[in-house]
Amino acid sequence: MKPIKPNAGEESVWDYPRPPRIEDFAGRIKIICGGIVIAETTNAKRVLETSHPPVYYLPPEDVNMDLLESADNHSFCEWKGEASYYHLNAGGKQVRYACWYYPKPVPAFAKLKDHMAFYAQKMDECYVNNELVIPQPGKFYGGWITKNIVGPFKGEEGSEGW
Repeated sequence: MKPIKPNAGEESVWDYPRPPRIEDFAGRIKIICGGIVIAETTNAKRVLETSHPPVYYLPPEDVNMDLLESADNHSFCEWKGEASYYHLNAGGKQVRYACWYYPKPVPAFAKLKDHMAFYAQKMDECYVNNELVIPQPGKFYGGWITKNIVGPFKGEEGSEGW
């Protein structure tokens, strides 16, 4: 698949670095599930990695932690370290493995400690600056696609083997 050339004001995921880069994001992030706002922040972190749309990590103080319960599951990222997961219970809806976080990230990603990244495809609505996001294709990936992000994206049809 050939990268889409970005227009003015757009970002190509093919210009994102590998290894990934973490940056502060002062825009507004809002997540709704079960008819409840479960998180809202202007203090997110954004992780950018080649071929992936941005992944937004929210600080725990801006997430309704009463709606989360620890999941007995872990995964490993070669860049960030071992991730843990939470299930979500909101408005009568249970979402298994709704989000992940790094309790002990590697030093290069220390800013992510305990920040949560939610799977947009498992939520009712996720917003970046009041724009409804499109989840990154594929069940494993957690990137959020907005109108200013161009691909193709890892996880899309025909992207196997990336």
